[in-house]
This record gives sequence, C-alpha cells and structure tokens, in this order.
Amino acid sequence: ARMEIKTGKQFDLVRAVTEEMTAASVGSGDLRVLATPVMIALFEESSAACLREFLDPGQTSVGVSVDVRHTSATPVGGMVRVKTEIVGSDGRTVTFRATASDDSGEIGDCIHRRVIVTAERFLEKAYAKLK
Repeated sequence: ARMEIKTGKQFDLVRAVTEEMTAASVGSGDLRVLATPVMIALFEESSAACLREFLDPGQTSVGVSVDVRHTSATPVGGMVRVKTEIVGSDGRTVTFRATASDDSGEIGDCIHRRVIVTAERFLEKAYAKLK
C-alpha cells in the first residue's frame, strides 16, 4: 500500500432509503423496509471508501467477511447514516467496525474485513474460471 494504514481513520456515508433498497425489492424478505443485504452493501461501500486513500494505483479492496447485526427497520424515505472506522490491519487484510443509524437511532452494526488486491490480477484469476 502507498502509506501505512491508519487505525482510527473514519468515513461517513448518508443515503436515503429508496424502493430499490427494500427487502421486498431485493428478495431478502417481503417488507418495504431497508434490506439487510443493502445495509451490508453500504457497510462495504463506506469501508472501501475509507481505505481508498491508502492504496497504490492499480490496487483495490475486496470484501471477504461481514459479521453483521440488523436491529431496527428503516422505512422508504428514511435517511441512513453509516459510520465506518478502520480498527486493524494485518498485511493485506484490513478490519473495519461500522454502525448504521436512522433518525430514530442505531439500526445495525458490523465487523467487516477487506483484502487489498491488484485489480487486474484479481480479475484475471476470476475470469479464468470461465475457460
């Protein structure tokens, strides 16, 4: 990586919940509330963004694990705020803690791990599976 990865580095993300983000829409349930897989995607998006400044050109990060809790439902039109912090790094693996809140308080949290990879080499290996 370009520079030493700093524990404590934070990133915030805010999104309005749309119909496309609901459990009913993504198939993870029947209800018109923020879907757990979409909350996880927001955790991943904010973690990737938090890490980006530390990466060399040609590098990216890929999610490898998410230990998540989704504790409260957010309706369509509600605002979700994700706060992400780098809590550790070990070689190419970086660990994040993230929390999500809406206007009524915390709705979920996770521990997320991402691995730093060379984008081109990673894609080559993935697409070699089709040959």
